[in-house]
Amino acid sequence: MPEHVLITGGAGFIGTRLAARFAADGHVVTALDALIPQVHGEDPSTTSPLLRSLDGVAEVVVGTVASKDDLRRALEGATIVIHLAAETGTGQSMYEIDRYVDANVGGTAKLLDILTNEEHTVRRIVIASSRSIYGEGTYETQDGRRVYPSHRDDADLSNGDFEVHVPGEGPLRLVPTDETALVHPSSVYGITKQMQESLIMTVAPTIDVEPVSVRYQNVYGPGQSLKNPYTGILSIFSTLIRQGKDINIFEDGEESRDFVYIDDVVEATFLAATAPAAAGGIFNVGSGVATSVNEVVAALFAAYGTTVPTHVSGNYRVGDIRHNVADVTALREVLGYTPAVAFEDGVRRFAEWVLSEPIEADGYERSLQEMAQRKLLK
Repeated sequence: MPEHVLITGGAGFIGTRLAARFAADGHVVTALDALIPQVHGEDPSTTSPLLRSLDGVAEVVVGTVASKDDLRRALEGATIVIHLAAETGTGQSMYEIDRYVDANVGGTAKLLDILTNEEHTVRRIVIASSRSIYGEGTYETQDGRRVYPSHRDDADLSNGDFEVHVPGEGPLRLVPTDETALVHPSSVYGITKQMQESLIMTVAPTIDVEPVSVRYQNVYGPGQSLKNPYTGILSIFSTLIRQGKDINIFEDGEESRDFVYIDDVVEATFLAATAPAAAGGIFNVGSGVATSVNEVVAALFAAYGTTVPTHVSGNYRVGDIRHNVADVTALREVLGYTPAVAFEDGVRRFAEWVLSEPIEADGYERSLQEMAQRKLLK
């Protein structure tokens, strides 16, 4: 039976692909989006391919989750809500604190306030959470005990020691982080994602709405913004390569992330929204593979068939974590889905799309200057 799906942040990178997935399956889709210039340009109707991709796919409601009136308009008739709308970017969150908290936490609170106190037709809400809530994630000691290191010490980082440490323990081994791991974010962004998830998972069951959380790892793929300096290193490095500029590799380049391709994220989220078994669940959405920044650079050089000078600088950002890799067992066992796109294949597809796009100013250097001025980049 067709659902009526509201996707907040529905004109974004993930939202537009998700809207197309639901529409292709015969569902009605509404996309609520503020169309902020940082993502969509100054005149979205002409500068945003993402927005244009929703033509014939979804009804677009231009508005913000910070407005209850906009939310009410978008919620009309909805049976499923996928809450993607959020300010993103670990670095930026550390100095635009009020904006991040207002949009991410305040917007979620307004959505739940409406669902709690007003008539509606929503039966399930999916919150797009984040790997950032885990902080430094999960490690094992030399004798096999699981530990959750706290944030790295600035004195260690400034001396070039980028690894995580637990007092009284020797070298630690990175292991995949599952959904039962300690939640202790190390950035304002991570804190807001934790609060979003906690609000949804706590309030929704009290109003007979099924909650589901999908904890996204580092999402990438065609359609990702190439001019927003807070979208991730694949986009940032791709633009630098096309501009012929040097790449500054932070720390020692061995820091790693779990990169997951957009198609896998869309399918996992679709199942989280529609599968009966997903109700009440929390699911990591990642590849289950850790890839270092040095490996990312090598893969991009191979995909573009060119290189630019690189410099492993030892710079570091306050709030960044050292490593991250997700345990995706629950995604496989409960929802029956295993991410299918290997990193090398995904990077090749991404690069093919990037080469079809114009080279634009991305604001990356300005973003670094803003952080350095606030002593958040060292």
